Amino acid sequence: MSPDRAEDARHMAHALRLARRGLGNVWPNPAVGCVLIRDGRVVGRGWTQPGGRPHAEAVALDQAGPMSRGATAYVTLEPCAHHGRTPPCAEALVRAGITRVVTALTDPDPRVGGRGHAILRAAGIAVCEGVAEARARALQAGFLLRLSDGRPFVTLKLATSFDGRIATASGESQWITGAGARSHVHALRLSHDAILVGGGTARADLPSLNVRGLGPVRQPVRVIATTRPLPDLPPEGPDHGPLWQVGGDPRAILADLAARGITRLFCEGGGILSAALVQAGVVDQLIGYTAGIALGAEGRASIAPLALPNLAAAPRFRLVESRAIGPDLFHRWLRA
Repeated sequence: MSPDRAEDARHMAHALRLARRGLGNVWPNPAVGCVLIRDGRVVGRGWTQPGGRPHAEAVALDQAGPMSRGATAYVTLEPCAHHGRTPPCAEALVRAGITRVVTALTDPDPRVGGRGHAILRAAGIAVCEGVAEARARALQAGFLLRLSDGRPFVTLKLATSFDGRIATASGESQWITGAGARSHVHALRLSHDAILVGGGTARADLPSLNVRGLGPVRQPVRVIATTRPLPDLPPEGPDHGPLWQVGGDPRAILADLAARGITRLFCEGGGILSAALVQAGVVDQLIGYTAGIALGAEGRASIAPLALPNLAAAPRFRLVESRAIGPDLFHRWLRA
């Protein structure tokens, strides 16, 4: 890698770390990061703010002020080119006197789709595309899937015993995993737009489905998949996100949520809903917390029967991360 490309990769990595801060807070907008570099140092940086406004570029430009002139902007997604609640970021970069823009992804939104890059080039700004594209694509998976497939990115979380059970035969499940794993779940909830559980889980456990222990945060939407009346869950408020009821098969549910702007969905069971999502082939990421406890065959399975005709038909995932969290094992898998 040439020195210039290595430098571009380093600054884009910085922008991607900033972009990650927006996950779960900016839907239906993408979580974007922006870093402004002038004379080898950072003069401005920003990420998409809660609710989707202001955009990352606007935050970074405001921070840099006059130092923007002559700077290079590293942006994880092509700057927007359309007029919405705010002017186009591509035009803002031009007005600020940015001389070079490095991006990771072209925005597939039909309102942009290359127009942002075109505005920059027409103004004489040098544009370099595709830096750290794979990492940016993974970060933006929810935003991209909503546009391409009409559904959010789906994470299925399972907290189980060593033998894959989520509760005893009587339904006792608190707590299979330890406090460290439970705290880690709250951080993951925060990086998703909505939390989904089935009606059976909602009625049996009356779960809060919120983020706790991380200070004032924008709470994820709580979604219950059921056609029956909802249980008496905590009301909406600053400590609990909106409560939505959805029905239908998994693909219909996901299409409904995508139409409402959801890009990242965190499913927390139970076994019947988990099986339905796996059978439908819409689980993009598996998150597992495994405890060193055995509950036996009479315990409740983490995933209900899948009616597989043979082993070759089993859905497969690839391990991308694993580590101990207290006494438990955390493992993350992506769809193969």
